[in-house]
Amino acid sequence: MRKLAAAGFSAALMLAGCNQSQTKGQPQNQAQPAGARIGPEQEQLHHLDALNLAIALKRAIYDSGFSCRKIDKAGYVGPYKNLDEWTAHCTNGRDWAIFAGPDGSAQVRDCADVARFGLPKCEIHETPKGSVNGSS
Repeated sequence: MRKLAAAGFSAALMLAGCNQSQTKGQPQNQAQPAGARIGPEQEQLHHLDALNLAIALKRAIYDSGFSCRKIDKAGYVGPYKNLDEWTAHCTNGRDWAIFAGPDGSAQVRDCADVARFGLPKCEIHETPKGSVNGSS
């Protein structure tokens, strides 16, 4: 199941990245621990606009067996070990933490549970350009 989720997440990133400009600035990953690996899928997430980021995160949520009909807010939380943490707020009131790995894998946790596991809070520190609705 985990390999299927990783494959689905990678595929969503590839599709979401279509027609994306490669001229955007580099992501702000200075807080990554020394020796941490950054994979191409992690890097690509930082270059997506809001709509395509929402698509990629929603795919990770669904591939993990959870549901989210529509994402109305999403963004970058920060690094956690060799993972990048993203968060997505769904219109049904659920918030998800999505941890993207350097191998293209994704781990999804309910934001209500992250503190219990000692994970960083689901607080967005970087938001992508554009709107999750496709308008600027």
